[in-house]
Amino acid sequence: MKRSRVTTRGQATIPKSVREAAGLYAGDMLSFETDGDRVVVRKVAGGIDDHLPDVSGTMSEWGSAEDEEAWREL
Repeated sequence: MKRSRVTTRGQATIPKSVREAAGLYAGDMLSFETDGDRVVVRKVAGGIDDHLPDVSGTMSEWGSAEDEEAWREL
């Protein structure tokens, strides 16, 4: 079992052997679930901005030529 201490800022270092085994790299996203006193950490597939193409389709009301003209100089 590997251990890591939580800092006063709520941060902990993931041991290198655990990062390697899980395929974790700088910039990867993690999700956290709790079950009583247990914490389950999972690697989130994709990057942090991967949801943006899905969300941008819901913002079509701001995509008109008139909107582009109005906001161009800001």
